[in-house]
Amino acid sequence: MTMLTIERLEVRYGAIHAIKGVSLSIARGQIVTMLGANGAGKTTTLRTISGLVKASRGTIRFEDVELTNRPPHEIVALGVGQAPEGRMIFANLTVKENLEMGAYLRNNRAEIQNDMEFVFSIFPRLKERIKQPGGTLSGGEQQMLAIGRALMTRPRLLLLDEPSLGIAPILVKTIFEKIQEINRELGMTILLVEQNAHLALQIAHYAYVIETGELMIEGKASEIAKNEGVRKAYLGET
Repeated sequence: MTMLTIERLEVRYGAIHAIKGVSLSIARGQIVTMLGANGAGKTTTLRTISGLVKASRGTIRFEDVELTNRPPHEIVALGVGQAPEGRMIFANLTVKENLEMGAYLRNNRAEIQNDMEFVFSIFPRLKERIKQPGGTLSGGEQQMLAIGRALMTRPRLLLLDEPSLGIAPILVKTIFEKIQEINRELGMTILLVEQNAHLALQIAHYAYVIETGELMIEGKASEIAKNEGVRKAYLGET
């Protein structure tokens, strides 16, 4: 079943036409990746789904609910969580307090505690640093915290924006293994924006390639990984 459907989405920043008629769909339970160069429109697409950027045209539907231009807190409440580009953790708050911020719309303390324990089971390093300010964590640990905070919203659709950015290679591998674990253990649907095309295509079920605001290629991730144009442009092959 389809969880998210975007139809003919357009986004403008003043005179800049950032997204040009993008249409895509995400099946429930899949990891879907969106690939593209810097400035292609990947982050803008995620931010528009989350309500942080206004669509100038088109529709975004999450299951049977239209999300287009709803306030971000309503979109979170409906079941869409995001770990943003650059992590955006609260540097002065502890790990525990950052995770609690992810649950700000929720009231059931027992469920919140259970979900926090699940986050710690996925990312044991966070439990070890539970009382540390977020700003003292390494880049990889901050990315774990950003994903954990998003999980605390109890999403059915998880948006991940450049989870490998600025992280040591050994931790990048760990982060991607954990993304697979979240998908496998929770059956969670994930939309992954990522410049590391090698890793993204290894864990994704389906892939879209976006260039200058337009979708150029789509298909099963295993097939996209074999596409000659993709291999040259994004996998560094000649």
